[in-house]
Amino acid sequence: MKPSDYNYHLPEGLIAHTPAEPRDSARLLIYSTKTNEIVLDTFAHLARYIPSKALMVFNDTQVVPARLELMKLTGGTVRILFLVNEWDRQGVIKGLPDRKLTVRDQLYFNHHAILEVVDQHNEEFSFRLRISVEEFEKLCKSHGRTPLPPYIHTSLNEEEARTKYQTVFASKPASVAAPTASLHFTEQVLRSLIEKGVDRATVTLHVGRGTFASLTPESIQAKSLHSEPIQVSSESAMRILEAKNEGKIIVSSGTTATRTLEATADSILKGEGYTGETTLMITPPYDFKIVDAIITNFHLPNTSLIMLVDAFLQAKGAQVSWRDLYERAIKEKFRFYSFGDAMLII
Repeated sequence: MKPSDYNYHLPEGLIAHTPAEPRDSARLLIYSTKTNEIVLDTFAHLARYIPSKALMVFNDTQVVPARLELMKLTGGTVRILFLVNEWDRQGVIKGLPDRKLTVRDQLYFNHHAILEVVDQHNEEFSFRLRISVEEFEKLCKSHGRTPLPPYIHTSLNEEEARTKYQTVFASKPASVAAPTASLHFTEQVLRSLIEKGVDRATVTLHVGRGTFASLTPESIQAKSLHSEPIQVSSESAMRILEAKNEGKIIVSSGTTATRTLEATADSILKGEGYTGETTLMITPPYDFKIVDAIITNFHLPNTSLIMLVDAFLQAKGAQVSWRDLYERAIKEKFRFYSFGDAMLII
């Protein structure tokens, strides 16, 4: 395998710069690996395609408005995306600035020094806090901006971005990007699943650079992504294990939930919770131990996200490839990327 195996051409007009309104009016492509049938619908009707004997698993992470504009001693400004998913909360935090910094630079907010540059590794910098952790968190909440992906050119204001680039069940703040397949869920869609008898569990993966990093020959060879924190509670582990034992279908909402489930499969199959990190890159061929169906968006070229979809289709014995499904979505003028439409592979 090589990165170019996961390349494709997307017409510029199919990049979604704003979310569907309402959320569940996003379009949905349903592909059945058993019948080889493709159905086109809207996300509001998701429950029609999920078996009543199923358990859906969601990533409950919450996006932090972690992009701050600070001032250098020279008076120049710098915008930094702080990698809150990698923060050990001991007073040093990593970040990606939009312009050159040097070690020992002081950064200011309202004329008060709040950070000092202490290290650099390529484009990533380490900053030591000169304020408390609690003060820094309040600063992000009051003055930070939601880290929307750079390919999104939107007219959303910050208040709108904080609402729309967040799932309705987000509860654990530490991500710099949303689990985008779950952005389409509304309370009404969740109720329709409950009414059908579909059970629900949550896991946590705090999204960072690993999830969206471009593929490289080195990462493919190593089968490894940048480390991201994950957690599966003992309650969720038991619920998933019981569902597996009862023959229920496990439906994963998004690639981050999928990676979390597969990275913790050994613990889940013992009914045990897990807290730690994962570097798991799912590459074909791959034996999925937990996940039976996936909800996913249409992703950027040359990413591990498409590779995961490819691995899942192969594991399910699909008669079509990821490229076939993407070409169909393009032909039908589906919207792509974070605010785009969705696909259910079952």
